[in-house]
Amino acid sequence: MLSTIAKERVCLIGSGNWGSVVSKIIGQNVLKHSNQFEPEVRIWVFEEMFKGEKLTTLINREHENPKYLPGIKLSNNIRAIPDLLEACEGATVLVFCLPHQFVKGVCDKMVGHISPNAKAISLIKGLDIKPDGVTLFSEEISRRLGINTSTLSGANIANEVAEEKFCETTIGSRSSQDGELFFNLFDTPYFRVNVIRDTAGVELCGALKNVVAVGTGLSDGLGYGSNTKAAIVRRGLLEMRKFGQTFFGDVVQSETFFESCGVADLITTCAGGRNRRVAEAFVKTGKPIDVLENELLNGQKLQGTLTGKEVHEFLAARNMVNEFPLFTTVYRIIYEGLDATAIVRDI
Repeated sequence: MLSTIAKERVCLIGSGNWGSVVSKIIGQNVLKHSNQFEPEVRIWVFEEMFKGEKLTTLINREHENPKYLPGIKLSNNIRAIPDLLEACEGATVLVFCLPHQFVKGVCDKMVGHISPNAKAISLIKGLDIKPDGVTLFSEEISRRLGINTSTLSGANIANEVAEEKFCETTIGSRSSQDGELFFNLFDTPYFRVNVIRDTAGVELCGALKNVVAVGTGLSDGLGYGSNTKAAIVRRGLLEMRKFGQTFFGDVVQSETFFESCGVADLITTCAGGRNRRVAEAFVKTGKPIDVLENELLNGQKLQGTLTGKEVHEFLAARNMVNEFPLFTTVYRIIYEGLDATAIVRDI
């Protein structure tokens, strides 16, 4: 008598720009690996109206997210669901791709509604940094749901990935079995995946690089050149590694910083991206960051300045601000009115 192996049921939590791009990749790969995954991919969509219709209705009818990823078709096996519990019911693979401030509340609602053998992967770029400690969002998901959580981060500008322009990404997974599963779920010829064991390092890189990008934006605002930017990037990479290995110990590997999640994402973010752009405008216009957020980001909060403030408070509580001169200088320019030229003088 032949036994059948239960297939994995995938649920994507989040449907913004990056979440929609990821749904395109996952929707294709579950069909490619049909022996491993169920064909339907449920995606939890925070319900909102778009041009007079519910967003979930539009996604399911048009196979496209017209608000957050217009012009990019999603596969027919993607099913948008506005109810979180319905979306995650019975899921064995959870992909978290939502703003970090919603993680705790969403996880608490999901308790008791997922498969007991579920595993998760976090695509969230950010850290929960307080003076008394640093919490990774993968750790937060694991703690609240009682499941293993891997991480994914890399030099992955969403619209370029949606257009299938070649890039790489890094998955951190302490479980080789989960790592193999997530490789199959995400790897494509244009979205090349490398799996490593350093989940903490992958996640740290995704958050700290935004602080460095603010530094390069300040440099651009002052009209400094490519040499200056390269120096800030190099020093920033060293401080990223030092922060990880100082506060997370041997679990954070030096090699991680040479993966896509490390130096590649840092280069991409410092060459473009919102953190660099707003910091440049901060110098050129003299306007406060919150004003520029409203003008340039439609009110969305800038991750680099927020993380920079949290990192500074964390370091100050340990009398270690002088050991991270670039992070400290970025903080002082943005929040204490230090002259922007300190970005080359004080680092």
